[in-house]
Amino acid sequence: MPLDHGVVGVPGEPHTRSWTGKDALLYALGVGAGLGDPLQELAFTTENSAGVPQRVLPTFAVLVAQAPAARGLGDFDRAMLVHAEQAFELHRELPVEGCVRTVSTVTGIYDKGSGALVTTEAGAVDAVTGEPLVTSRSAVFIRGEGGFGGDRGPRDDWAEPDRAADHKITFATRPEQALLYRLSGDRNPLHSDPSFAARAGFDRPILHGLCTYGITGRALLHALAGSDPGRLAAMSGRFSRPVFPGESLTVSIWVDGRTALFRTSKDDGTVVIDRGRCTLREG
Repeated sequence: MPLDHGVVGVPGEPHTRSWTGKDALLYALGVGAGLGDPLQELAFTTENSAGVPQRVLPTFAVLVAQAPAARGLGDFDRAMLVHAEQAFELHRELPVEGCVRTVSTVTGIYDKGSGALVTTEAGAVDAVTGEPLVTSRSAVFIRGEGGFGGDRGPRDDWAEPDRAADHKITFATRPEQALLYRLSGDRNPLHSDPSFAARAGFDRPILHGLCTYGITGRALLHALAGSDPGRLAAMSGRFSRPVFPGESLTVSIWVDGRTALFRTSKDDGTVVIDRGRCTLREG
């Protein structure tokens, strides 16, 4: 059964999601906060450190705004689906605990030849006040579902600046990083079950793309925003290669005023998040 193109443009039902401070702490640990030095990043990993109020990593916004679209995309092998792109805009700093109402819409299904690229936009508002909190845009690539003769989708004019990066930050990941990150809600067996990973062509489970994204977001937060989550307004990037738990990640950042371009690579130079952009608010 092919993908259901009739879902494009049809808003899903409003989806309510709440979170607590514990959820935010678990997410922070899942994306490596405190790894190697548990006395760093206490604002994100503890709720009762003297003089350090708890705050929330900006990339947690992507989880907050997750919601189902109008209906399923059709019948396809879930092992062939990978996260391709992710972006978010924070309209204000995330509270430590809260509740949002989110509507998600599939905005396009594009023909990439070897597969289909499915893009989605979700808007999350405060469930009590209706105030906008997060706008999230994402794309998944489904191998084997292309070739239907459709539009290939918009092009991106991102280009690496012709100069050295202004910042290069390297973070380690744990061998068990995916097992920790999955506790924030993504139980896809691609990241834990070796037999499922083998169906997707990997010799062992890979790290969640959104875990790599969250680790990258930490680098941007600390390098550009003085570790103040209220200043990181938006972030986007394209997942280009898989990461295996235990591999180190280096984020190269080129700054231009209150915007920056970035790219995340492994130790061997393999780019794993490409075409990255972020936007800052004034401090």
